[in-house]
Amino acid sequence: MADWFEAWFDEDYALLYAHRDAEEARQAVARILEAAPELAQGPVLDLGCGAGRHLDVLRGTNPLAFGMDLSPALLRMAPAPLHPWLLRGDMRRLPIKEGTLSGACLWFTPFGYFADAENRQLMVALGQRLRHGGVLVMDYLNADHVRRTLVPEDALVRGGVRAVNRRTLEGDRLVKRMELTRLDTGATRQAMESVRLYHPAELSEMAARAGLRLRKVMGTYDGKDFTADSPRWIGLFERAWNPRP
Repeated sequence: MADWFEAWFDEDYALLYAHRDAEEARQAVARILEAAPELAQGPVLDLGCGAGRHLDVLRGTNPLAFGMDLSPALLRMAPAPLHPWLLRGDMRRLPIKEGTLSGACLWFTPFGYFADAENRQLMVALGQRLRHGGVLVMDYLNADHVRRTLVPEDALVRGGVRAVNRRTLEGDRLVKRMELTRLDTGATRQAMESVRLYHPAELSEMAARAGLRLRKVMGTYDGKDFTADSPRWIGLFERAWNPRP
């Protein structure tokens, strides 16, 4: 059976998350460039880039930025000028030499999909790919806020798709099971998302083992400071030493 992330990121996903748009990406990239000018030059990887909304903005500043995603459907949706700069692949097997990246960005929670050991190994692999002084942008959930404010069930219609969403906390994971109905055809399907919830201290500990030091944390895409009520935990790390054994 395919993992949930192999089956889910397709046209229905793009319709349901269309409110995460280019304007949001422009705002997020602008704020992070202020804090991390290193992202403006040299090879920078947008990992889990999807249809490239953040990459499209970043390449306006840095022509060496490129993206990687597992989903062929989302990669096909990227603007045509981005296509030469896109790779398809599994982030657990990064086809990038160690010490070659000026930066790596993980926008909109593409971290935490796997079992804990694989998530931790991914952090180590990202640290290894960065040059000394390179930066990692980790756009992640505010896990404690998620736990406090979880909505067990809701429904919405967006882009011609009706979604009934059921959310549960299963151990250390947030799981969302979706029943999707296409309004034009009546076709239905089931989909899910499952993300490991890490406290900020756990993320910082993982990053330290990857040779990364926390430089700055934001709680919103417009650059506000992180608080207990922030919807996001956007950590900016820099490669400062060799990963711990």
